Amino acid sequence: MNDKVYPSAKPAANGGAAAPTAANDEANLTFPANKAQLYNSTRPAYRPQAPPKRGHRRSCCCSCCIWSTLTILILLLLAAIAAAAFYVIYRPQRPSFAVNSLHLSSFNLTGNSLASSFDLSITARNPNKKITFSYDAISVKFISGDLDIADGSFAGFTQGKKNVTTLRSVVSSSGNQIPDGSDTSQLKSSFKNKSLPLKIQLDTKVKVKIGGIKTKNLKIRVTCDGIKIPIPTGKTASSATTSHVKCKVDPRIKIFKWTV
Repeated sequence: MNDKVYPSAKPAANGGAAAPTAANDEANLTFPANKAQLYNSTRPAYRPQAPPKRGHRRSCCCSCCIWSTLTILILLLLAAIAAAAFYVIYRPQRPSFAVNSLHLSSFNLTGNSLASSFDLSITARNPNKKITFSYDAISVKFISGDLDIADGSFAGFTQGKKNVTTLRSVVSSSGNQIPDGSDTSQLKSSFKNKSLPLKIQLDTKVKVKIGGIKTKNLKIRVTCDGIKIPIPTGKTASSATTSHVKCKVDPRIKIFKWTV
């Protein structure tokens, strides 16, 4: 049997390239890149980041709390300094009131009908050297027990610095009907004992002028308690001892629907 001998590939003469073979052709074949390959070639690799540490969050919260607290403290300090400076410069004081004299000329109780007449003198003082008060009309109410037994008023006025003003008015009721259901036992007992306990209540609005600044109207209530006056038996008016009577001045601040 004759065996066929195939010649092996030899390099080309004179340094020429080797003759191509089928295996070399398959190895050297190239194909264009598809869209997925092109996209993935430019897209950075996804690297998941670790969540922030709890300690970092807590430090941020603590820093915010510290700065907020410091801001509030600084504002409070500035307000305190301003208030102290205001007090040192102006030394503001509340006005004061006192019952100068009180006379009862008539007092009659018939069933639920009440008639009375009081002559009242009030002293108003402004103790401030740099503050002026301007009062609206002042309403006056006499209360015995829980019953309103007389009403009157003082005219409005302006009170200058370090000023003392005396106010006089007749406070009376003429045949006023006591509301049904009211407890009149204390009033009848007082009428029988010829000694009438009283509380005087003054209500008004006041503007405060400090230098060139004038505030809005502020409601105030003055209450003078602990008064007792004899009920006259004839035409001579009786007088009350008022030297021990103290009057309390309270601002009436309205918050929503409530007044305190």
